[in-house]
Amino acid sequence: MRKDVLLAVAAVGLAAATGAQAEEWNHRWQVSGTAELRVDVNDGPVNIRAGSGHEIEARVTTKGWKISPSEVVITEHQSGNRVELEVRIPKHNFELFGMDNRSLQVDLVVPRELASEIHTGDGHIHASGLHGKTRFSTGDGAIEADGLDGSLDAHTGDGHMRIQGRFDLLTLNTGDGGIDADLSAGSKVTSAWKLETGDGHVTLRLPSNLAADLDARTNDGHVSIDFPNQSGGSHDENSIRARLNGGGPALVIRTGDGGIRVERM
Repeated sequence: MRKDVLLAVAAVGLAAATGAQAEEWNHRWQVSGTAELRVDVNDGPVNIRAGSGHEIEARVTTKGWKISPSEVVITEHQSGNRVELEVRIPKHNFELFGMDNRSLQVDLVVPRELASEIHTGDGHIHASGLHGKTRFSTGDGAIEADGLDGSLDAHTGDGHMRIQGRFDLLTLNTGDGGIDADLSAGSKVTSAWKLETGDGHVTLRLPSNLAADLDARTNDGHVSIDFPNQSGGSHDENSIRARLNGGGPALVIRTGDGGIRVERM
C-alpha cells in the first residue's frame, strides 16, 4: 500500500478515536412510598445505587453517539410511582477498520425501597443498597450487587456473579461464569432457591442458622460443605444432599463444570 494511503488511513483512525464526543441526558422523577422501576437498555452497562431521597434520578452518558431520534433514543414514562426508561442505540454498529470508540452507560440513583426490573442486552449490571423485589438480566456481562435486601432474580448469558445481601428468595443463573454469594444474617429460605451456572464454580456462604434442604451437584468438579448443623442425606465427590438446621424449602445448586463450596459466614 502506498505511503500516502497509509497515512490517510491512520489519520482517519486517529480522528475516529479522538473525535468521539460525549453527550449526557439527565432526568428526575418524584415518587412516594415504594416505587417501581423498569429499565431496558439494548447495549451498555447499568449502574444502580440506593440514595436517601424520594426520587429516581437517571443519567445516560454516550461517547461517539448522539442522543437524537436517529441515533441514541431515550424513552421515559411515569405513571404514579411506576417509572419506565428505555434506551436504544441503532441496530447497525459501524466499525472503522475493526475499531469502535463509541459507548453508552446508564447510571441510576433510586430510593432504597424499590421494586425494580433492570435489563441490558450487552453490558454489566452493578447494584448497591436496594431493598425490595429485584430482577436483573443481561445477555452478556457480569452482575455484581451488595447490600441488597429482599428477593433477587438475576440472569446473565455470559459473566460472573458476585452477590451480597439478606434474602428471602434467591435465584441466580449464568450461562458461563462463577457465582460467589454471601448471605447476611436474617436470610431465610421461604420458598425454593436455585443457583446455577453452565460453566464455573459456586461458592455460597450462609448464616449458621439458615434452614433448608440442600441439593448440590456438579457434572464435573468437587462438592464440599463446612456447615455446623447438617443431617441426613448423602455426600459424594460430585454431589451432596443434606438438611441444614433441620431442613426447610429446597436450596438447589447446579454447575455443569466447576466446584461447589457451601460454608457458614
